[in-house]
Amino acid sequence: MLLICDHARNALPAAYGDLGLPASDFDRHIAYDIGVEAVVNGLSARLGLPAVLSCFSRLLIDPNRGVNDPTLIMQLSDGAVVPGNRDMDEAERKFRLSHFYQPYHHAIDAEIDAAIAEGSPPVLLSVHSFTPAWKGLARPWHAGFLWEDDRRCSDLFIQALSADPNLMVGDNEPYAGGLAGDTMNMHAVRRGLPHTLLEIRQDLISDDQGISQWIELLASAIEAMIGNNQIKDLVS
Repeated sequence: MLLICDHARNALPAAYGDLGLPASDFDRHIAYDIGVEAVVNGLSARLGLPAVLSCFSRLLIDPNRGVNDPTLIMQLSDGAVVPGNRDMDEAERKFRLSHFYQPYHHAIDAEIDAAIAEGSPPVLLSVHSFTPAWKGLARPWHAGFLWEDDRRCSDLFIQALSADPNLMVGDNEPYAGGLAGDTMNMHAVRRGLPHTLLEIRQDLISDDQGISQWIELLASAIEAMIGNNQIKDLVS
């Protein structure tokens, strides 16, 4: 299994300053997925799994978008105008693609290629987090698993986590999976690799206790799937 984290950090290279935004915006979901870096690093350490994490804010460029997606570099994000992106020219767009976006995706490709060369095509688990409410509507799910056409891996995780009666687990919630050119489409769908995109509600992983609980929950589920050969069966 390969762990992927598209929106791990809210950092910007020094040359970009703060893109004209107040510091408070970098604590919001518009800058990164709250809590996921620690969850992915914890899972990687606990299970000995390779992981690829972004090291730049999605405000600079969003690695979970296709190169032609209009939201690749946001000029307006959840009510916040991004001055540093507003008047960006084509040369700057190409620079961000070549220096940030493409190296991230090359790193994912390298991990996949190495696993395939060793005879072990990986299952891809991409970890994100979502806001408890969106546009005034509450999102009751504790977590959700997203898929495009191949739902086999998502089904395994949904079944595993739904065994806990205290968890509400979304099936293609809080939004549907499948976005042309996104990370799962690029690295899993096009290669025919089993995959799922996990969304965890941000308030559940906003502190150390919650992060530890979700690392344990996910690690236990994955260990059981490995022990039952369910992960192996996905790639056989």
